[in-house]
Amino acid sequence: MIVGLGTLLNIVTIVVGAAIGVLIGNRLPERTNRVVTDALGLITIVLGGLNLVSLTDSEFVGAVGAGGTFLVVIGALLIGSIIGSLAGIERRLEGFGGWLQDRLMRRGRRGASVAESAPLADSLVDAPLTLTAREKFINGFVDASLVFAIGPLAILGAFQDGTGQGIDQLALKSTLDGFASIAFAASLGWGVAFSAIPVGIWQGLLTVLAFALGSVMSGAAIAALTATGGVLLLGVGLRLLNLRAVAVADMLPALIVAPLLTVGVAALLGR
Repeated sequence: MIVGLGTLLNIVTIVVGAAIGVLIGNRLPERTNRVVTDALGLITIVLGGLNLVSLTDSEFVGAVGAGGTFLVVIGALLIGSIIGSLAGIERRLEGFGGWLQDRLMRRGRRGASVAESAPLADSLVDAPLTLTAREKFINGFVDASLVFAIGPLAILGAFQDGTGQGIDQLALKSTLDGFASIAFAASLGWGVAFSAIPVGIWQGLLTVLAFALGSVMSGAAIAALTATGGVLLLGVGLRLLNLRAVAVADMLPALIVAPLLTVGVAALLGR
């Protein structure tokens, strides 16, 4: 089986799902779109809570102690947030989303002035270039990117693919992301489709890393990463519910710090 096929499938399902969602969303009232987004926010919070169960993982507890699992996640989030904030990850991700929207708007207007525009260009041209439209595109891009990139299936699936164990987990993730893209795009528009770019880059890098190094992460390190990802998903849920614009992207380095802390603490404790 071709290495990377799982991530390619994931990209396709996100784009196709978003296209269907935009077609449906244009025919739904704003109140319905808002309710759909609220439902996604609640589901994301539930998923985050389920990931937190990894705090009690036997290998994780055995490596850092019963009380150490929570401390590792806290430490990873604090260190990761400082690194991400100083690097301006959230700002850069939003800036990239804004740049994409600007490029599409200009291209759509040029095409409309010469010939009949494509469906994507038409939908962008019909919507006036207002702050609301821009924010909607960026929110769709950023929020969908975070939801699709954070979580155990993204990491474990990419490692499974890279080590030649098949694409079962990424196939499952692709199915879930496809349906989620429909719901997201129905409310947030075409920005959701472009979340396939960071998702493809992130999962592609993990797949290549796994292919080059093999399965190098212990069960304890994966559990630490999963639990930390659960906290980040809670933050994404708060964003979707419009309760607080948590800068989740600035916390993403915590996903790297958590496994490293786990290995370090386990070494110190001689476990």
